[in-house]
Amino acid sequence: MSRRSGILEFAVLGLLRESPMHGYELRKRLNTSLGVFRAFSYGTLYPCLKTLVANGWLIEEPGNDTEAAHLTGRRAKIVYRLTAEGKEHFEQLLSQTGPDAYEDETFAARFAFFGQTSRDVRMRVLEGRRSRLEERLEKMRLSLARTRERLDDYTLELQRHGMESVEREVRWLNELIESERAGRDLKGPASGEPASRDTTSGASGGLPRPGDDPRPDTPDDTAT
Repeated sequence: MSRRSGILEFAVLGLLRESPMHGYELRKRLNTSLGVFRAFSYGTLYPCLKTLVANGWLIEEPGNDTEAAHLTGRRAKIVYRLTAEGKEHFEQLLSQTGPDAYEDETFAARFAFFGQTSRDVRMRVLEGRRSRLEERLEKMRLSLARTRERLDDYTLELQRHGMESVEREVRWLNELIESERAGRDLKGPASGEPASRDTTSGASGGLPRPGDDPRPDTPDDTAT
């Protein structure tokens, strides 16, 4: 399984833990709550759902539009529901704190479900992410010091911008870690969703800014 496929499966299980949904609802939630998935398509989502069903982590159920669909000749929407095995598997994924939990490709998805994650796991993921960014920042500073005189002004400015983005995310992580140590939970607009603050971190692969508009969707809720 590719890392991106693993992230998508994790996110789908997490969203369905909150409530059953059909495919279009899932895609909207992935787009709006998890900006890392803005560019993915139904062609990516439905194979993922099929895999999760085959693994016994989801079940497919007819939606509440079955009668209307029958009268109009359309196919009814399929609703996906998390099974007990799926919930157990998701909780196992939530408890993981290794490097995959705080890499650029995965951290945003993990953070989006911090509301369902225990405090000690949150702390380890946040500290791991901070350590990874501090290492990256040191390498960027060393590289800039070695190459400064060979770069033109625009390339230098781009490198400074990248460093500032990483520094901004490190400061944000410091605030979160301090809050966790003090026993304070973030109160966002939805479960697991970060409070409204600019956490964009450019080169560091940070979280999307709340309020960004997702790309328009073309619903296709009857895929199976």
